Amino acid sequence: MLRLAWTRSPSSSRRFGPSRLLSGTFLRKDRARSHSLFNRRVSEPTPTHDIDSYPKLLNFRSSQGSFRAPGAACFSMASGGDRQETVRPPTHTNRLSKERSPYLLQHAHNPVDWFPWGKDAFDKAKSEDKPIFLSVGYSTCHWCHVMERESFEDEEIGKILSDNFVCIKVDREERPDVDKVYMTFVQATSGGGGWPMSVWLTPDLRPFIGGTYFPPRDSGRRPGFKTILLRIMEQWQNNRDALESSGERVVDALRKGTSISASPGETLPSGPDVANRCFQQLAHSYEEEYGGFRDAPKFPTPVNLMFLMSFWAVNRASTEGAEALQMTLHTLRMMALGGIHDHVAQGFHRYSTDSSWHVPHFEKMLYDQAQLAVAYITAYQVSGEHLFADVAIDVLQYVSRDLSHKSGGFYSAEDADSLPTPESSEKREGAFCVWTAGEVRELLSDTVEGATEGATQADIFMHHYGVKDQGNVELEQDPHGELQGQNVLIVRYSVELTAARFGLSVERLTEVLASARTKLAEVRRARPPPHLDTKMLASWNGLMLSGFARVGAVLGDKALLQRAEQAAQFLREHLWDEERQRMLHSCYRGDNMEVEQTSSPIAGFLDDYAFVVCGLLDLFEATQTVHWLQWAEELQHRQDQLFWDAQGSGYFSSDPSDPSLLLSLKQDQDGAEPSANSVSAVNLVRLSHLTGNDEWRQRSQQLLTAFTDRLVKVPIALPDMVRGLMAHHYPFKQIIICGQPDAEDTAGLIACVNSLFLPYKVLILADGNTEGFLYQKLPLLSSLIQQEGKATAYVCQDFACALPVTCPQELRRLLLE
Repeated sequence: MLRLAWTRSPSSSRRFGPSRLLSGTFLRKDRARSHSLFNRRVSEPTPTHDIDSYPKLLNFRSSQGSFRAPGAACFSMASGGDRQETVRPPTHTNRLSKERSPYLLQHAHNPVDWFPWGKDAFDKAKSEDKPIFLSVGYSTCHWCHVMERESFEDEEIGKILSDNFVCIKVDREERPDVDKVYMTFVQATSGGGGWPMSVWLTPDLRPFIGGTYFPPRDSGRRPGFKTILLRIMEQWQNNRDALESSGERVVDALRKGTSISASPGETLPSGPDVANRCFQQLAHSYEEEYGGFRDAPKFPTPVNLMFLMSFWAVNRASTEGAEALQMTLHTLRMMALGGIHDHVAQGFHRYSTDSSWHVPHFEKMLYDQAQLAVAYITAYQVSGEHLFADVAIDVLQYVSRDLSHKSGGFYSAEDADSLPTPESSEKREGAFCVWTAGEVRELLSDTVEGATEGATQADIFMHHYGVKDQGNVELEQDPHGELQGQNVLIVRYSVELTAARFGLSVERLTEVLASARTKLAEVRRARPPPHLDTKMLASWNGLMLSGFARVGAVLGDKALLQRAEQAAQFLREHLWDEERQRMLHSCYRGDNMEVEQTSSPIAGFLDDYAFVVCGLLDLFEATQTVHWLQWAEELQHRQDQLFWDAQGSGYFSSDPSDPSLLLSLKQDQDGAEPSANSVSAVNLVRLSHLTGNDEWRQRSQQLLTAFTDRLVKVPIALPDMVRGLMAHHYPFKQIIICGQPDAEDTAGLIACVNSLFLPYKVLILADGNTEGFLYQKLPLLSSLIQQEGKATAYVCQDFACALPVTCPQELRRLLLE
């Protein structure tokens, strides 16, 4: 049996965890699993949730002035699509050149006979009786780039692959269903996972060996990729039966081990008990000094933060509630201060390589921006601190400028790597974002009038953002020397302290810092830009739709709400197949900057439906435009038809009838993105209260019951689903405003509702149109009228309403009772 393993030495990697090539026979109960997190260069691995000592809590005070974005806010769809990258004439061209995925196109000129996932590749493997080499990654994955450069661009390795394997390349963002199935195998057989993912399959698509990144050549006793390929070829010829039977056993074990279903007669677990356990588990993993959960590498984890704020909302008077809120606000403040936050061009990088949020992995993902915008605006609702609203706007500025297509859609990601200068031939991580002290001094050389000791703008900026002559990146954060002498901006002092240090008022200092950031932003725009993944995904666009709708509603910002409606219209026009009544997963920016689709569009997955439904519900509540609610209801019906498990309850992540997928999985973890089942649990409750259809609420309960074991034992794995469970145990309010849509008193009551974080509520405008959709769905509305000709608010629960109020202050008091 083939048993190989390769691990980078700690000194040669940015905390790169073990990359193993393992056979399925390693799946044993007595096997000690490694759950070490991968380095900054590898995408987020499978999260683990060990229980650490209970942390103490620290207070931190800062002013919002440090975080104001340069220039005026602008939410138009602009320059992201204007970027150009220099390419040299290709020596090789393979069939991936006909694909639309940016990741597949990056491999279109490898000397490898790549196939996309599909029937042509499967038929070739069967007809030639060859094993399949499946390589999965995505276009902004650094170690995917490294493995391509080292192995897939190597002529010798390319010939070995093409002659002896059927090679399939998959964009994990384009085919998350394929990625989830084989990542489940890799995690089960090696205890970890990440990208690039490398898996070897039989012609009938059953995996028998899997791993992640491998170097091209042997190093000491560690086999390189070429050696691994040769040994697999040998084993395929001489030990094939053992390989196949091993893979079969693992798949059978995974099929049983990944099954999630409700037991007969099982009821919902206690919402308060599960929520308390989830809080305690998060509190034990909380890192008290800089916030966040666990040590480096440190991820933003918006799902944790949203749970904690929801937990606080129903436990405001308790010590635990206060701690939950403190943990959340401290984490969000420290992230906003840190280098993970792009202080020059806005938005957030993927994660921090250290515990202080300083040196990030510089990739930027759309799903992070979407969820963080919601987390920050929610923090503003619960705290009233303008800092949090400023950061939410900051995120949306970045997305509007750099991740927006003119059609209204949103691009997927921005790479971490770029050329340091136009003359450079090798990309470096962070080159687009970092600064030398000399660059800062040259750009900001003007003396600041009124500053002590004749300080220049550079002196003030370098003090405030921790810029050092020798660079501010520690060696352990940069073992490859890519950031030597460079500075990652991080706020080191509050504006009050920096102002005092240089004898300036806070207002004047804020102007000086904003001017400096604007100057740096202009210089950055002239640098070679990082690769932009212009793929547009329904699921991530749904998350971003929520971001614009939620922030726009809280701030009463019509420009943000208009941008949200453009996003919804984009989804309807480009990612909804009206004829077949189905969502499409992806579309692409063509060479002429127009939206294009492949000849065989990828059907939507569960995430696409759930995230878009959530976005549409947020948009409806923000605008009270009824057709968005109608489409949300339509999509929910279609989601139920396609993905609901009638036997075990809950939703499958992809079409369970797809013969090319070995496992029908239900995502049981809220990670970088929430599980679609978690999002659906709340969607269904919201829909039941917006449409009067109690079957939606019952379905939500059935869904949650299927995940009872996970919720009771490790709720920290599903914090977003815990929020859904809490919706069934705490009062869910229907807030109905009777009034004319454009009236000032109506707007005042709606603004009052939107100013508060009320996790378990729906907002409905009853405009008197008794023939309309809402009045037909909710007969209760016909009995509610304006009082004394004024806009009137009714707070209802289980279709029974409290006494009406017409004053925003009275409504606020009623909502907070």
